[in-house]
Amino acid sequence: MTQDGELDGLVRKRIRGLRIAKGWSLDDLASRCYLSPSTLSRIETGHRRIALDQLAPIARALGTTLDQLVESMDDEDVVIRPRRDVAHGMTTWMLTRESGPHGVSVAKMRVSRAVPSELRVHPGKDWFTVLSGTIELRLGERTILVETGQAAEFSTMTPHAFGAHGGPAEILCVFDHDGERTHLHPSGGVGAAG
Repeated sequence: MTQDGELDGLVRKRIRGLRIAKGWSLDDLASRCYLSPSTLSRIETGHRRIALDQLAPIARALGTTLDQLVESMDDEDVVIRPRRDVAHGMTTWMLTRESGPHGVSVAKMRVSRAVPSELRVHPGKDWFTVLSGTIELRLGERTILVETGQAAEFSTMTPHAFGAHGGPAEILCVFDHDGERTHLHPSGGVGAAG
């Protein structure tokens, strides 16, 4: 099957899968996208070519976008591989391919460095939860130990830095756009701004 044929088949499966997940019959979807049930049946089974003027209303009726409905499936995008930054004592696994809803990114980090002496500021907010170990968080004049199972959320306009306390720690971080740019793509490497 050609790549176009594979995508076509995938789109048909997505339409049927979304319809069934909503508990809708062909009649239910047909009434929502102004197509006949027989047309939808032929689209789902591959007995009718999908036209763009049909696909857009189907996507709207199913509560998705046209882009999501026709998005190709690439197996290489399934596996997340860590980026190591030995110089800054961090290993980072990006858990989102791009900024997700509301412009946030999610990353898992293994922190083996101590808290950097230089505190930094940037616009936005940071949030993390400690999966294992203990994180030492410096916020201005305060030093806060955040232990396994605990989380921290703070304004990044407060001078801050974080590092491992008493051995390596793993954290799950949620960054807004500014936090991602500062912590994950700084000029000094991954996590340099920590």
